[in-house]
Amino acid sequence: MSDKHDNYDESIQYEGPAGGWGSLKGMGKVFARELSTPAVAETLMRQNKAGGYMCSSCAWGKPAHPHPFEFCENGAKATIWDLTRDRCTPEFFAEHTVTELLDWADYDLEMQGRLTEPLRYDPASDKYVACRWDEAFMGIAHELNALAPKSVVFYASGKASLEASYLYALFARLYGNNNLPDSSNMCHETTSVGLKKVTGSPVGTCTLEDFEHCDAIFYFGQNPGTNSPRFLHPLQEAVKRGCKIIVFNPVREQGLVRFINPQNPAQMLTGHATELAHMYLQVKPGGDIAALMGLCKRVLAADDAAQAASGPRVLDAAFIEQHTKGFEALVAKTRATGWDEIERASGLTRADLEAAADVYIESERVIGVYGMGLTQHVHGSQAIGMLVNLLLMRGNIGREGAGISPVRGHSNVQGQRTVGISEKPELVPLDRLAEMFDFEPPREKGLTTVDACEGIRDGSVQGFVSLGGNFVRAIPDRDVMEPAWRQQALTVYIATKLNRSHLVHGRVSYLLPCLARPEEDMQQSGPQSVSIEDSFSHIHGSIGKRKPASEHLLSEPAIVAGMAKATLAANPKLQWDAWIADYGRIRDLIAETYPEQFHDFNQRMFQPGGFYRGNAAHERIWKTDSGKAEFTDPSVLSSLGVGEAPGRYHLITLRSNDQFNTTIYGHSDRLRGLEGSREIVLINPAEMERAGLKEGDVVSLVGDAGDDVQREVNGLTVVAFNLPDGCLGGYYPEMNALVPLWYHDQASKTPASKGVPVRIRRTDT
Repeated sequence: MSDKHDNYDESIQYEGPAGGWGSLKGMGKVFARELSTPAVAETLMRQNKAGGYMCSSCAWGKPAHPHPFEFCENGAKATIWDLTRDRCTPEFFAEHTVTELLDWADYDLEMQGRLTEPLRYDPASDKYVACRWDEAFMGIAHELNALAPKSVVFYASGKASLEASYLYALFARLYGNNNLPDSSNMCHETTSVGLKKVTGSPVGTCTLEDFEHCDAIFYFGQNPGTNSPRFLHPLQEAVKRGCKIIVFNPVREQGLVRFINPQNPAQMLTGHATELAHMYLQVKPGGDIAALMGLCKRVLAADDAAQAASGPRVLDAAFIEQHTKGFEALVAKTRATGWDEIERASGLTRADLEAAADVYIESERVIGVYGMGLTQHVHGSQAIGMLVNLLLMRGNIGREGAGISPVRGHSNVQGQRTVGISEKPELVPLDRLAEMFDFEPPREKGLTTVDACEGIRDGSVQGFVSLGGNFVRAIPDRDVMEPAWRQQALTVYIATKLNRSHLVHGRVSYLLPCLARPEEDMQQSGPQSVSIEDSFSHIHGSIGKRKPASEHLLSEPAIVAGMAKATLAANPKLQWDAWIADYGRIRDLIAETYPEQFHDFNQRMFQPGGFYRGNAAHERIWKTDSGKAEFTDPSVLSSLGVGEAPGRYHLITLRSNDQFNTTIYGHSDRLRGLEGSREIVLINPAEMERAGLKEGDVVSLVGDAGDDVQREVNGLTVVAFNLPDGCLGGYYPEMNALVPLWYHDQASKTPASKGVPVRIRRTDT
């Protein structure tokens, strides 16, 4: 059985624990490099605590009873990164043309520090030059009013607060479109579409407290050690009380193998780690549907045996009868699918899958956790449906200690959708907005990220406003998109630091520097607070207290209001100045727009643990087409969009331990035992030998999607690593050039970056 003691080549796999001294050293390295002040330490002590500052990194929950240090390694890095002493001033831009800066690495661009003044692109000198805020707002308004509203995109990165997001979505609709994609389109839109179809809720059904009561966690395609390290605390506590964690992931991630809690003196002094995964199954890329089919097949067989023996049912028959639809079709598909098909598509053995299923059967309360390893596939929505199938079979949704729990990325990416940043008009209370603000909102569906990119390529999109993020670096088909991007009439970037997207600009371009969340936001009525939503649908207030990086910075809400006020016709219902003077008034608007979820918003926002806005599926109220939770029978066994072929590999894009999304903090991927260059390709030793390669060879990866478009990433050093056969690993965003724009989840258009078809070409001589 492939459990936590499974044999594998230790020479190519980091064996130390997540957490421990390594995480402290990682934080210390960034702290020293950024010349951080004692005020940073004070901010960290307030981080993720009621009345404090909410981390701007991941969206993991904030407990009502926090640890003394309620921050993780990457959360600390994000705060230190924001509060650096380095400054990227107009003098820097006077010394460097945009063309020159395009040759700089992502890391080197952000290392210049915080942007300090508004800038506009000057085509005569090929440089960004300083401008006044009123000049920027009027210039942007002039360009927006010259463009057709449907030709402009309003993108949001997932970091901006609920207050900024609400005003931003309102601005876009008042301007005349629903073109409001956000970073969710590139990662968890599969969740928003796939989960909503089968449970009626576009978000997970669990709360943080459910992890205190579960008996098993089935964990698919997510790496807590790098992407959500505070999750390691409840995982450790769950294991200590007997919960079994069953992991499905092509990459053996140490964050799910063993953990030393940096806040546990005994563990730190002895080095005694908690072993986390009861079983760790290295499923093939895209093999999750087949693996889940195997689990369901074993559950059905166990129920058959129980009935034959006149014993208690394994299935929760009463729940299935009362709360679900479509079970018979799933049963028929599962029984008709042979184990040979399941083993071939999953890369796992029947024995391992049956052993994992037995843990599920023996557990009274089970949580299904997943990340982008499930969502970023062509058939990712079907994989989510299969995980829901497994949970529904034993009534593991809508009760304590059970449910489905997607681990979201950016700190407010879920909250932005909640308050109106969505290209789907049916998800937004447009009639209420029309009444509140005396206008007729657009009713046409807006553009997703993929739609926006296609519009930029064909010229139908002529303006792009970006509320945070590094969109050009994050999207697929980079080599195709960057030349097309420059043909736009207008690009506007709201940011704290310089990144590559700012250098790929339209004919008119503005770079607008904003406050970071840890900084004090002083407005007419005094210091302001903002709010965010975590992955568990809890709302938290956040107060920044640090001195702003520059006296010229504006907050994100103030920048949005400044653009809107300059662009839109006068309307007495639009009180932009009053809203910015007191963000409490913006929260009153949110409460008026979404009264069931945000009533008494201002009074509740600093409640310890956040206030719960509710989730119907959590209460077993199913807002689906049928009014019930829906079983689905998959049309495929593999989530891949392009199948296997001789010489073809499937590339998984990865984030390193020194990275959050496109932000690169350094060049250490400690939890995988990798240091130095990011220009590498990971491959297992057997595949390396079959391909005639050896460690250190330099190769190119060439796209193999079958569309006759040349996609290539060169200069990659071969590194042996513990991966399944037919699988390669490489870093995001460097590998995005290999992902076709059309290669996305069929239901949600989320780019399929966890199973990219490629071939290896030798380039060294």
